[in-house]
Parts: sequence; C-alpha cells; structure tokens
Amino acid sequence: MWASSGGDAVGGTDSTVRLRPSAHVDGECRAGFAIGYPSTGSYRYTRGPILAVMRIVVVGAGAVGSYLAARLALEGQDVVLVESNPARAAEAQTEIDCMVVTGNGASATILRTAGLADADLLIAVTSVDAINVLACHAANTLGIPRKVARIEDSELKAEVEELGVDLIIDPGEAASRDLLALVKRGAVSDLVEFADGQLVLMGTFIPSSAALVGRPLAEIRERQQDWNWLVVAVIRRGATIIAGGSTVVEPRDHVLLMARASKISEAYELLGISDKPADKVLILGGTRLAQMTAALLTNNGISTTLIDGERERCRLIAERLPKVITVCGDPTDPRVLESEGVAATDCVLALSGWDGDNLLGSLVAKELGAREAIARFMNTDLVGLLGGAGLDATVSARMSAANEILRFVRRGVIYSVATFSDSDAEAIELEVGPGSPAVDMMISDLRLPPSLLIGGIQRGDRAFVPRGDTTVEQGDRLIVIALPEAIAAAERLSG
Repeated sequence: MWASSGGDAVGGTDSTVRLRPSAHVDGECRAGFAIGYPSTGSYRYTRGPILAVMRIVVVGAGAVGSYLAARLALEGQDVVLVESNPARAAEAQTEIDCMVVTGNGASATILRTAGLADADLLIAVTSVDAINVLACHAANTLGIPRKVARIEDSELKAEVEELGVDLIIDPGEAASRDLLALVKRGAVSDLVEFADGQLVLMGTFIPSSAALVGRPLAEIRERQQDWNWLVVAVIRRGATIIAGGSTVVEPRDHVLLMARASKISEAYELLGISDKPADKVLILGGTRLAQMTAALLTNNGISTTLIDGERERCRLIAERLPKVITVCGDPTDPRVLESEGVAATDCVLALSGWDGDNLLGSLVAKELGAREAIARFMNTDLVGLLGGAGLDATVSARMSAANEILRFVRRGVIYSVATFSDSDAEAIELEVGPGSPAVDMMISDLRLPPSLLIGGIQRGDRAFVPRGDTTVEQGDRLIVIALPEAIAAAERLSG
C-alpha cells in the first residue's frame, strides 16, 4: 500500500454557493503603500493587487487548493473555491474570504455555477486526477485562457497537455526537485538567485553559535565597514517577521538573508553553516516521493541508501532503482540507522507517509551523528512550527505544488517570484516604471509598510544590497520581500 499525499474529497452533484463579501479595511499604515499620504493618522485602503484583478476558479479545497485560495483572495483576486465535501466546504468558507461552491468539480453544471465561463484562470488541484482532467475539459470548452491541473498519472499528463493546460503540476515531482536542491546546497533551506545571478537569497535555521544571534541587526551591521548582506525575514515558530534594524535573531530561527553572490562565502560564515554539498544521503521511507527523490539523487551522482519496513515494497524498489541501496528495516530504529552508517551520512531525508515517523527518524539520525536532517510533513501546519527543532529543513509535497502554482500565477506581472515552504512571505523581482511613486526617492523616505522590505536592486549591469539612503531610479529592478497583505504595495512600486 503506497503512502498517499492525501487531498480533496470528491463526489456529489448538488451545489451550494456561499459568499462572504470582501471588506475594505480601516487601519494604520501597515498594509498599504503610503507614498502621498500624511505622515500621521490612519487611512483607508483596499486589499488587493494594483494590476488587473482576475477571476480564478479553484477546484478542490484540500491543502493545496485552500492555501492557494487564501493567498489569492487576500491579495484581492476574485476567487471561487469548488469543493464536494460539505464539511470541508463549510470550513473553507469560515477561513477564506471568497465564494465557496459545494459540488462536484468534475461537473460542467457546477463549474458554470462557480462562474467558470467568466474566469481568467482555472486551478484544478483535487487529489483525484480524473476530476482535474474533467475540470480542464470543461474550461477548454468554455474557452478559459489559462488552466492549471494537478496530475500524477503519467499517461493522463499527455492527455491533459492536449487540452492546452498551461501548467501540469505533480506534487511529488515538485517536492523531489526541492529536495535535490536542498541536498546540493549544503546546510541551507533556501537558495534563490535574483538579478541575473548577482544576488542570492539564502535561508537556514540558525545555530546558537552563529554571529547573527543575540544582537540587533543594526548593531551587527555597524561593526562591519563594507557589508554586502541584509537579513530580510525571520521565521519563528511559524510566524514570519520582516526584519528591521531592531530585529534580534534567536537560535533555531529560520532566517532569510540577501547577499551578493560574489560574497556568498561570507554569508555562510555569518549564518554559521557549512556550504559543503552532500555526497551521501540516507532516505527513510519508501513512499512515491521517497522513490522519486532517490532516483533524482542517484542520477545526479549522489550515493543514496533507502530504508523501509515493508519487505515487498523494498523488493520492488530494488528492482526499479538498481542504483539505490535498498534496506528492509525500521527507519526509526537506531540500530538499523547505525548499521547503515548514519554517522557518516551527509544528509538524512525522512520521507515516509507518517509525520511522527519522519520527525522521530530525523531526530534519531541527528543524535547519531548525521550532518543534516530534512523531514517531510503531511500536516502543512507542522512545516513552520517544527523547522529548527533539531531539523535542518522541512518539506511538504503539497506546499511545493502550491508554491509552484503561485509562481505561475504571478508570471507576466513581475519578473520572478520565490516562495518558501514554511512562510507566506514572497520574494518578488519587479521593474520600477516611469509612473512609480518611488522614482528618485530614498528607500528610507518611502514609508513602506512593516510587512514589506526592499532587499536588493539591479541597476543596469550592477546589482547590490541597498541601504536606507539608497535612491530608487527608474528602470531599477527591485527584489522585495512581502507578506500577503503587502503584495499590493509591492506591485505599486512598479508604477
């Protein structure tokens, strides 16, 4: 029995529409772009993007669909969520500010009720491939411009491509690519290039010995005459803090740091981590994700051993993946791990279908001497909460898929987007146009909301980490880090 990634229930043909009206929010200058407003008092702003609002129909209110619907609705998009399970639909309605239609996402009638005929984008992400294919077929018939489908069956992927689907996402493939990148990066949880590779956004869980720990960031920078880095965000116990001069980093914080690529070795030293990529990897569990990751690792020349407790599954894995050393045993048993040389292992990937086993196996491996441990969690709430609790990184196949879809949705509006598995922050690269209110202003005078920070600038052929007195020029490419409520403010910077 293969471990399933879980997801959205389907079934039923009756539909119920629940509408929770969007709200304008009165408040302090925290989530809107403040240029042109008086320096004191509060003002009225509308959540949402400055660029064109899209009607987006999301089919499936599982972990992927709910996450996407919540993110897009918060940014002011016109989102309709379709879910066949009445209890799940009701739960989504109480938590997400969008219309929810209870009904079978494979039904053209239900999709018309959801307003698919007027939609700009369909995102079909139930856990049942056939439902997603039928939803895309209905969208194709109605002439919907853009379509995204979650498909795991390789034969169905070819069929969906014929329907003109713009993005086919397989959560397992997305997560395995993320895991390969983590293994090859050394002790970092994130590494994203911007500005044609001149700037690098790094993330890691901070050890207690790191130079960043215990002092305000402004004080640390003052002691360095020529600093080429900027801490842009701190993720602590599941909550994201956009960093400022008064921010104090604590041990086990997940820190995101922007640095010049030419000075990346200094950034590793500042973060207190190693930049040595893994040569030997131990995978705990024999799930579909574990097998896909093992194949990817061995194809990249990385020695890989896989441990699983089911004998028949181990036999099948050994036949399918002859380059992988397959061991039948309890992946949480210290004796089994020791016998497979866990102390000499560069990285342990706990990828079973059970969160408890993955956490236990990772912690045991670290205690026995493994250099790094990365755990997969089915419960996406655990991704942010347990990162740093003895783990070097956490992954979720569902979150990897959702973030890849989110990057696709952003495409065309901005140059590039980076998302993070344990945070709702985004790193966005955009160009400052002639109509931008930021042109010829110093960053310190922009009065950006606390949930938004400019972490890097590319100006012509040169890229750098800005300071408060840096003046923004027309044509600059800004790399901004923003929480969902500040996406509109970030987009307004482009003019």
